Amino acid sequence: MKPPQKPRPGGAPAWSRAAFLLAAHRLDQLPPDQGAEVAFAGRSNAGKSSAINALTGQAGLARISKTPGRTQQLVVFTLDPQRRLVDLPGYGYAEVPEALRAHWGGTLARYFLERASLRGLLIAMDIRHPLRDYDRIMLDLAGSRRLPVHVLLTKADKLGRGQGAQALATVRRALAERDGDVSVQLLSSTTGDGVPAARGVVAGWLAKRQDEVPDAPG
Repeated sequence: MKPPQKPRPGGAPAWSRAAFLLAAHRLDQLPPDQGAEVAFAGRSNAGKSSAINALTGQAGLARISKTPGRTQQLVVFTLDPQRRLVDLPGYGYAEVPEALRAHWGGTLARYFLERASLRGLLIAMDIRHPLRDYDRIMLDLAGSRRLPVHVLLTKADKLGRGQGAQALATVRRALAERDGDVSVQLLSSTTGDGVPAARGVVAGWLAKRQDEVPDAPG
């Protein structure tokens, strides 16, 4: 029997092998800052967990809750030994204590500035309520590091085709006013529409070498 082959750095991510690794409350609890990782952000109930599950093809990988602000840690999923997905905390509701929001404000700023393996950020926005304050904060954090951002307008199946196209155009115009590499697409975790395109973006980021992305300051 041939020994198992090690995953090639530039190979396609093994989406179906995505697995929970750990949940961190502090940056020093994260895995070693090596390889490549892509972060997922999204305001509470924006469909972030559903998007992660749709991309990996695993319905129960990221927990889905009707309780706002349920994700209150950095949740790390591995695709292979060198590539990861990181689910960032979603907050913005009164149910999340102010002290916790303050903690994550500072922690996320440090994460974006210091994490050398971070390759890009996906932001899940409910297509019916895009570009809220939390979304703009995430865009600014990624911009501070000149990281690429890809916006997923989730729950696209909630709108008709014409309304969806109009919402996409509106958000695209708003994002065009920002500096940096920012793109946007429609996504429906229910129907699967847009999943292949989103996977392609993430796979492209994860295939980048460290010298192809902006350095973390310091």
